[in-house]
Amino acid sequence: MYIGTMSTAKVSKINQLLSSHPQGVVMLSSWLSKQGYSPDLQKRYRQSGWLESIGTGAMIRTGETVNYKGAIYALQQQLGMSIHIGGRTALAMLGKAHYLELATKKAILFGALQEKLPLWFEKRNWGVELAYYQSSFLPPDMGWTSVELKTFSLKVSAAPRALMECLYLAPKNQELLECYELMEGLNNLRPERVQKLLEACNSVKVKRLFIYMAQKAKHPWVEYLNLNNFDFGSGKRSIVKNGVYVAQYQITVPKELEPDDKTQL
Repeated sequence: MYIGTMSTAKVSKINQLLSSHPQGVVMLSSWLSKQGYSPDLQKRYRQSGWLESIGTGAMIRTGETVNYKGAIYALQQQLGMSIHIGGRTALAMLGKAHYLELATKKAILFGALQEKLPLWFEKRNWGVELAYYQSSFLPPDMGWTSVELKTFSLKVSAAPRALMECLYLAPKNQELLECYELMEGLNNLRPERVQKLLEACNSVKVKRLFIYMAQKAKHPWVEYLNLNNFDFGSGKRSIVKNGVYVAQYQITVPKELEPDDKTQL
């Protein structure tokens, strides 16, 4: 590798960075500056072939393949953002969606209302279709788990939060039937975690659908929830058109979920 007129100290400094930083992740210019790598030094590293730019303020090791997960790592670890893999994509990563194609061409991302994806992230072709949703229906600091990848770990939605994110997207951006199929596989959730998330959730639709599906699936952990602590709102919620009305939850669901019920709305 050509290093031009770079001093031994600068070469040692870049070697320290490359040896200490996980492979397969993005390095952000703002974060590097805080670590003692000035913009001028970063420029020299790019000119000398150590690093390559993938957009304004973002770099990777020269010649390295970095996917969207390596970019999310930078958002989480270097910028402290809550942007994360969620919904059905998180459930697939957790092994809770065995029938789903793991090498999916679409990935679901969630973040807080004020969190925007950086331009370098949006403009780059990561090889998959990314759907990013900004929401506040759940607190940004609850319901996480850590997934270990080859060289780094990512914070993703744990199973209860991921299922709630699926329900949040339903029915427009997520099929309700698939939500129920995913719920059927969640037979070992910890009720205290579900309780805290549902108490903090501000979406009446999500809470009603979650409890409806959990009870329909006859999961034992549902019996340990204190339903009186949940604000289910008032009035009917028409989730889908031409569906079946479930009086207990005051929701309208697809006919396929209630095939024996003839009450249609």
